[in-house]
Amino acid sequence: MSSSGEERGVVVADSEPPRGNRSRFAFACAILASMTSIILGYDIGVMSGAAIFIKDDLKLSDVQLEILMGILNIYSLIGSGAAGRTSDWIGRRYTIVLAGAFFFCGALLMGFATNYPFIMVGRFVAGIGVGYAMMIAPVYTAEVAPASSRGFLSSFPEIFINIGILLGYVSNYFFAKLPEHLGWRFMLGIGAVPSVFLAIGVLAMPESPRWLVIQGRLGDAFKVLDKTSNTKEEAISRLNDIKRAAGIPDDMTDDVTVVPNKKSAGKGVWKDLLVRPTPSVRHILIACLGIHFAQQASGIDAVVLYSPTIFSRAGLKSKNDQLLATVAVGVVKTLFIVVGTCVVDRFGRRALLLTSMGGMFISLTALGTSLTVIDRNPGQTLKWAIGLAVTTVMTFVATFSIGAGPVTWVYCSEIFPVRLRAQGASLGVMLNRLMSGIIGMTFLSLSKGLTIGGAFLLFAGVAAAAWVFFFTFLPETRGVPLEEMESLFGSYSANKKNNVMTKGKQVVDEQ
Repeated sequence: MSSSGEERGVVVADSEPPRGNRSRFAFACAILASMTSIILGYDIGVMSGAAIFIKDDLKLSDVQLEILMGILNIYSLIGSGAAGRTSDWIGRRYTIVLAGAFFFCGALLMGFATNYPFIMVGRFVAGIGVGYAMMIAPVYTAEVAPASSRGFLSSFPEIFINIGILLGYVSNYFFAKLPEHLGWRFMLGIGAVPSVFLAIGVLAMPESPRWLVIQGRLGDAFKVLDKTSNTKEEAISRLNDIKRAAGIPDDMTDDVTVVPNKKSAGKGVWKDLLVRPTPSVRHILIACLGIHFAQQASGIDAVVLYSPTIFSRAGLKSKNDQLLATVAVGVVKTLFIVVGTCVVDRFGRRALLLTSMGGMFISLTALGTSLTVIDRNPGQTLKWAIGLAVTTVMTFVATFSIGAGPVTWVYCSEIFPVRLRAQGASLGVMLNRLMSGIIGMTFLSLSKGLTIGGAFLLFAGVAAAAWVFFFTFLPETRGVPLEEMESLFGSYSANKKNNVMTKGKQVVDEQ
């Protein structure tokens, strides 16, 4: 047994770095990992405005345009599906690098595109990078963060998505002043810049301690836990919990050890997830897929991708006014995502999800109604209906951003057992991107078939069903250690295992 291994059984208080330094290190790790989410956010934001100019420059039909808008999310299924196995193989850290490399190449291809097939190739390459990024950022952050701040730190990917969306909107506004054939190419091509900073920043990141434990690198795992935990005692406790979850006996304390029945390459994981899951794992999987489905099927990407179109139908005729209103959407979305992130560990996941989905239902109902009234009164300027439509777009993205936006990623990155986490989270991301792609690729056709007001009333119905699902099916996970999370699930009730939930609450309160 090594001396380093023995030291992990004894608390050495005199050598502890200040608590603030530990918190700042975990904070910095979350920031760097979450930077991958900027690339998705920027693409979503920039395409909403660039589409106006791409359609005119390349002479695209509405069907071609909506396919272009939504296809990146379909392509991202490849990255999401491969991300779980890849991150178990090469580690969470280098999977982030891989995501950035794909998006860098994709952004350049889109920026230099000369025709529709060329730009679709760029969307394909960028989509793979987005799929990797969407899965790995929340998983890495959840595995590094201590339980007391896991919700806060795990919300960072959603914050950076919104920062990326806002940057995309701002890019649209400024590059729109260039000639049409240059403006949209600059909008898309400059998206390669965040990938460069990501590749540099990842060099300062440690590997996930849970991945290190599964590889048998206990000494390296403890070093990371010691830097990200509030106290050395917490670091030792977290290491012991991870070892037990990975099937490593407590008496194995060498810095490098052989993991019994090691399954780090993913052997047996899909069987345990999909073929013969335990009742708890089945409940976890349904919860994860349900929350991801609800997040996208309630229409957020319809609003974010097609904001200029929605504002045009609401009565804002000038492209400049439409882009300015779209920038306002980005500002509101970013501000409220920060609010949601700051309160997720105080009020809990369930409270934010229920509040958020309820507000989304009300906003979507009002938005659908106002757009229907405007459609049925052509040629008339109904200021109250226009004002209501613009206002409810803002309230919709605001209520989405305080709960359904950030909590989806927090919740699904923390509920799976450690051995199933990467692949389980990747399934959720795949469904999320699939629904996002379907919404993006069908919204224009849907708004023609049902009217644009009818489309948003349909989204309101989804939000109402989602509220019922959240209320009856999702247990609270605030403050519960990752290694105890599985005990919350299995009864298909939101009220199971109150003792574990109470224990989790005590952990947060004490810290």
